[in-house]
Amino acid sequence: MPKTDLSLEFLRVVEAAAAAAAREIGRGRRKVADQQAVEAMRTELASIPIRGRVVIGEGERDEAPMLFIGEEVGAGGSDHPEIDIAVDPLEGTNLCATGGPNAMAVLAAAPRGGLLHAPDIYMDKIVVGRRCRHVIDIDAPVKENLSRIAEQLERRIEDLLVVILERSRHASLIEKVRAAGARIRLITDGDVAPAIAAAVQGSGVHAVMGVGGAPEGVLTAAAIRCLNGGMRARLVTINEGDEERMGKMGITDPSRVYSAEDLAPGNEICFAATGVTDGNLLRGARLFGQGVRCHSLLLYRGKTRSARFLDSIHLDDDSGSFRW
Repeated sequence: MPKTDLSLEFLRVVEAAAAAAAREIGRGRRKVADQQAVEAMRTELASIPIRGRVVIGEGERDEAPMLFIGEEVGAGGSDHPEIDIAVDPLEGTNLCATGGPNAMAVLAAAPRGGLLHAPDIYMDKIVVGRRCRHVIDIDAPVKENLSRIAEQLERRIEDLLVVILERSRHASLIEKVRAAGARIRLITDGDVAPAIAAAVQGSGVHAVMGVGGAPEGVLTAAAIRCLNGGMRARLVTINEGDEERMGKMGITDPSRVYSAEDLAPGNEICFAATGVTDGNLLRGARLFGQGVRCHSLLLYRGKTRSARFLDSIHLDDDSGSFRW
């Protein structure tokens, strides 16, 4: 996967999706915003010189009219590389609909086989930065994990900030984190951005804990591998049919604990995200008379590693359309 060419191509994809979704910020039309982001992303993916396959998308072909699992994307030439693609055209649809923080357009890519084909079910996760990546244990008590994280960061538990999705299923987790003495930031939606922030030094986020989506877990793992962070995760069967979904994806051990390396095993990984609404990690897309300003994160892991924050301005042409 050529680093320079394809990384910038994938950046173009998430910028287009974010700009399209940004036109729906605060309008309360979450499905419309998602649809706009999907259509923009699909259009841009079609022009990239790859034989791409969506391995993390918005459901199976018969369940999602959008970017579905198994969909083939890219220009498709026989001499183009085979690439697995994980996408969330609008991570945080509710956030976009209400104008809340941290909505993003997200994509991860790796050569064929480089991303786990995760079923669209729940996943229990712990995400931390580089210094703590070897000490977390998803089976350990909450207080023990927090103690280990604090020790590695040379802090007190009371100094830690843990991000948790505000859900009824997390009542016990929240109680245990508070009892241990750590601080909590409760979020309503979108756990990919906080998870990335946990791996970025100086972000103020020290860990993300709790149950979220498995597809978002794979996207998170791709970013975490690029940033040398740490992650432990386990699939969670809550709804009827979850085990059947796992079986269709070739997952035979429901109790398996995954690391970031298991979820995103590729030797080459590209991760790209563009802000839709303002957040702790990225600024939201700014629309103006004849253009849009995008703030993005572009990560690459291969023979070299890089993390770039990019501030881009795109102007429309005379017809009022963008040429990304």
